[in-house]
Amino acid sequence: MSQWWEYPALPRRPGERAILKAKAICGGGRTGRLAKPGEFHIKLSSATQSRSGVQWRPMPTLFHLHLRGKTEKPGRQRCLRFLPITPTSLSFPEGAGQEPSSFSVGPRRRLQLRGAPTLLALTWTFAPIPTSAPAPPAMDSATRDKMQPALPPGSSCPGPEWPEQERAEQLARGAALKWASGIFYRPEQLARLGQYRSREVQRTCSLEARIKSVVQSYLEGVKTGVRQLAWALEAVQGAREALGQAHGLLWGMAEAAQTLEPLREQVVQHKQLQAMSQLLPRLRAVPAALAHTQTLIDAQRLLEAYVSLRELEQLQEETWAPLGGLELPVFEGLGPLAEALGQAVEAAAGAAGRLAREDPALLVAAMRVAEVDAGRTTSLEQAARDWRQRCLRALQEGLEQIHFGTPLQPGPGALAEWLEALRVALPAELAAAEALVAPCCPPHYNVVRLWAHTLHSGLRRCLQQLLEGPQLEAADAFTLLHWALHVYLGPEMMGSLELGPEADVSDLEPLLTLENIEQLEAIFVAKVQASVAQWLQKALDGDVAEWGREQEPDTDPSGFYHSPMPAIVLQILEENIRVTRMVSESLQRRVHGMALSELSAFLRSFSDALIRFSRDHLRGEATAPHYVPYLLATLNHQSALSSSVSVLQPDWVAPGALAPVEAALDELQRRICRLVLEALLAELQPLFAALPSRRWLSSPELLDDVCERTASFCQDFRHVRDPAVQLLLAEAERTVVLQYLRALMQGRLVCRGADERTQAAERLRHDAAQLRELFLGLGLEESVQCAPVLLALRELLNLRDPTLLGLEVAGLRQQFPDVSEDHVSALLDLRGDVSREQRLAALSSLQAGPQPSPPAGGRALFSLVPAPAPPLSSCLPSGSCA
Repeated sequence: MSQWWEYPALPRRPGERAILKAKAICGGGRTGRLAKPGEFHIKLSSATQSRSGVQWRPMPTLFHLHLRGKTEKPGRQRCLRFLPITPTSLSFPEGAGQEPSSFSVGPRRRLQLRGAPTLLALTWTFAPIPTSAPAPPAMDSATRDKMQPALPPGSSCPGPEWPEQERAEQLARGAALKWASGIFYRPEQLARLGQYRSREVQRTCSLEARIKSVVQSYLEGVKTGVRQLAWALEAVQGAREALGQAHGLLWGMAEAAQTLEPLREQVVQHKQLQAMSQLLPRLRAVPAALAHTQTLIDAQRLLEAYVSLRELEQLQEETWAPLGGLELPVFEGLGPLAEALGQAVEAAAGAAGRLAREDPALLVAAMRVAEVDAGRTTSLEQAARDWRQRCLRALQEGLEQIHFGTPLQPGPGALAEWLEALRVALPAELAAAEALVAPCCPPHYNVVRLWAHTLHSGLRRCLQQLLEGPQLEAADAFTLLHWALHVYLGPEMMGSLELGPEADVSDLEPLLTLENIEQLEAIFVAKVQASVAQWLQKALDGDVAEWGREQEPDTDPSGFYHSPMPAIVLQILEENIRVTRMVSESLQRRVHGMALSELSAFLRSFSDALIRFSRDHLRGEATAPHYVPYLLATLNHQSALSSSVSVLQPDWVAPGALAPVEAALDELQRRICRLVLEALLAELQPLFAALPSRRWLSSPELLDDVCERTASFCQDFRHVRDPAVQLLLAEAERTVVLQYLRALMQGRLVCRGADERTQAAERLRHDAAQLRELFLGLGLEESVQCAPVLLALRELLNLRDPTLLGLEVAGLRQQFPDVSEDHVSALLDLRGDVSREQRLAALSSLQAGPQPSPPAGGRALFSLVPAPAPPLSSCLPSGSCA
């Protein structure tokens, strides 16, 4: 493990160049010497090196002391680097002549010389700074005197530079004695004493000679500096005397100038009086010239008035300089006169359109006055009149006042009339500006471009004020949107081919911002939505009011029930969507969404009205003489809406946009069909109460009554259009079959023998054929009829071997997957000859095999038929309690 102390450079202050001389007293005598500044060598014999283990090696600025003592462990080394040491920071331990084992460096670190038991002492001497070192910082004389030590009497060298002088000398002498004792330890070394003495004498003489040379060079420099200081003092004293003389002369001239101040004032007054005497005839004519100029302004002779005004202003400038900036009272009316002429020029520019037609000379004169005055220069401290800019502002303000100065009066159609008037007036104004006003104005005015931009900005500001006011009606919002987006920039107005390229306003800000367009579209949609909802409600109320009439619904030439309500509803919605194509696609999308929303709301209101109509009729609160015909008429309304709702789907609308409306129409159709079938069911339920029975087995009268009542009820179906009539007939036939199945499942009849089972099976076949013929006659296709289910039940009753019931039940389940065990059990009860084991075997066939998939397009039957609850089972044996 190594320890390092670094000594990067020797002290560099004057006279403090420390040259290290360390003489190690290591038993047997070793000599240390200084080869050259910055390098330290020690000369050891080989025996001593092997005995003490001390080795020194030279380095340019770092001294490494490798100590390998015998007490150290193998492989461990200690290295020593010396830190910068100055005389003021070096301290030795107490007691002279003792062996220094350590010394302090600076205020913080303490350098320890350890690791070699034979190292005894280090000695220090100081030599001048070498020439290669950088120059020291300059010091004043006081600091140098304070740092220079005092020489004791009888001494030829300066004293110590730190307080512990005596102790340092003692230590040095003790170290020297120890060094000498080490050198001359052996008698054979005394022979070389003369050599040591002569070498030290030569070194001392050399040092004294060098010190004398340095001191002599310092003294010569001091003498030269004293002579130069004396010469500088003489020069400064001479300059001081010259400056004093000049100051006295200047003070005398200032006093002489003060005596001449009254004379100077008299000269100035004389010059002013001389100028006034020369200009007095012209000054007397100023009031008359002012009055004459005012007369010219009132007569609108603007050029002559401006010439007279300029003559007066020139006279004012001629009198202003000689009088030293004094303003004469005679020129007090000149400023108001110039302002009056500026106002006349501004008024003429404001009426440029009218003057270009009636008096173009006056307009030209006003423009020339403004242009000539723009190049006027004056020596007076007056603000520029800037009549050119005033003329341009007057041109713009006059033009805006003509077309947009009158506020728009609110009222129906007022906005459309105002926009139509602008459509005619603005192109005519631009044409007049190009033909009449532009020749009267300088070319750099760009009159046509100025006119177009002024009209555009004025119109835009007027429209912004209009939108910030009371909310517009739907018609006004639509008119304004169409006019601003299509008419204004169209070929009828600003895009006309008759106007030049200077009248192009397409690169300017649009009349309506995106926020304005959004606002107007929202206003239009909200107003139209309220109006559409009101119209649709009126149409619905008018149709509902007819449902309680004594007459049947109106029919068209084809004999179908007809009402204008569907056409009215679709026409209202379609027209609102179609008219928005004239404005923008965004408005069309908004109105289309609004129309679909209102149609859905109308269908919900229509359905609610049907429910109220049916409830009032069934409760007897408002009995309708023709209840079913009007229900059938509403079914035609639904069919008309379904077939014509496609007009509300333009080409740009997504295919699924009408899905909510179509779903609402389907729901309305189901609601109407349900109400019609409830009316049919109310008539058939009393007839099915006696079925099945013994009378039913022997006579077809019961089903004849059902068919007769059903045929009578369905006679009005001929007034319903396809495909609604087919749906209605299919639902009516399904309702009759469901009622038939519900009656069979009630358990009212149990066959007593094979003959009755045969009769029941035959009755089912006959009834199925009779129902098929009935609905075929009404126009229902045989493929959609449900009566064949009776034939399947006939096979179950007609089976003579009860052990084969499982096969029949499995076949029934294949045809009608919604049949349940309760339904099969009720049918087996109808047979009356099925034992418990046979019943269980037949019911188990329902669970055997894979579950059948429902046929495509098939409708539920048995799942809508409530099966009778099975009888409660008892654990007691049947029989008499006795």
